[in-house]
Amino acid sequence: MYDPSEHLYFRDASYLARKEKYGQKLFWSRGNGWVMGAFVKVLEQMPADYPSRGKYIAQYKEMADRIASIQGKDGLWRSGLLDAADCDLPEVSGSAFFTYSLVWGINHGLLDRAKFEPIVTRAWAGMLAHIYADGWLGSIQPIDGQPGKFKPSASYVYGVGGFLLAASELDVLAHNAAQRPHQ
Repeated sequence: MYDPSEHLYFRDASYLARKEKYGQKLFWSRGNGWVMGAFVKVLEQMPADYPSRGKYIAQYKEMADRIASIQGKDGLWRSGLLDAADCDLPEVSGSAFFTYSLVWGINHGLLDRAKFEPIVTRAWAGMLAHIYADGWLGSIQPIDGQPGKFKPSASYVYGVGGFLLAASELDVLAHNAAQRPHQ
């Protein structure tokens, strides 16, 4: 359920008329993170000459720009993407999937490195701040179908999985940077 004016996805048709606490359209972070991660997987498998590949790339870039524009000051995104004031904590699973997808786009020449590298660097630092003394990655919203409240200690495998995907793409980015000749 893509909203072409917001460049984000509604969870499903029942969300088209729903609003966040302060009146913004309701777009769920992790749901949109899954979409961004899915773009990576689809584009990796789609042949370069696939007739509608350009459409997928255009929508991926639109979403990447929109996601970048709503990044929090701490580098992360809130569970409700457009109403950060209603969310006490950042949401690490959505943030991890966004980071993974954005870094992948840089690594594959779809996103401008100069523009997006500072965004993914802030996101990575923000996620690292949610690895707690006990070693758990927290601030991950529990299983749900919409933005919701949770505790900083909330940790779930899908958030950790997104974090590891982001780490793997950041490693590729760092390796590519090390291979470039110095100017």
